[in-house]
Amino acid sequence: MREGTVERQTRETTINVQLRLDGTGEAEIESGIGFFNHMLSSMCRFAYFDLQLTARGDLEVDQHHTIEDCGLAVGQAFRDAVGDKKGIERLGEALLPMDEVLVQVALDISNRPYLVWDVECAGGNVGGFPAEMAEEFFRALAVQAGLTLHIRLLSGKNRHHILEAVFKGVGRALGLAVRVNTRFSGILSTKGVL
Repeated sequence: MREGTVERQTRETTINVQLRLDGTGEAEIESGIGFFNHMLSSMCRFAYFDLQLTARGDLEVDQHHTIEDCGLAVGQAFRDAVGDKKGIERLGEALLPMDEVLVQVALDISNRPYLVWDVECAGGNVGGFPAEMAEEFFRALAVQAGLTLHIRLLSGKNRHHILEAVFKGVGRALGLAVRVNTRFSGILSTKGVL
């Protein structure tokens, strides 16, 4: 089983993550931020990852620390679960519609962390979740997981639809990228390493 477990504790947050790549899309998430729980559950459902995540953070101060640290912890669990990357597809992409919204996601499990965030999402909250924190979550995830991650909004304006399409699109692309390809057993790279 490809699994990763992370316990991250700082003065601001305590995060516990168990991630299984070869799952069915089941998630048990309690971050203290309802909409964020829903987004993480959606991401896992579309990736077919099983995720257990509990987070206690200084929400009385702000949601920033909790959301960003969840990204760091999930990213580390993902890196651990992927392991040596032998036999995986490595690349994943998704074109995800949600009502008037269309989001494009492309990623590479490259060990070259980079986020391109081309998503205009008007400031404000969705269910108590600050819309601008989605970018911070995905930056933290990309850095810890070793992803080159491009996320682009092609059309749409409803914040809820935009954020949900982004999380589902990233999930879909991650699920495709970690699929095992039985036609080769090495690392999909002309260098032989990532």
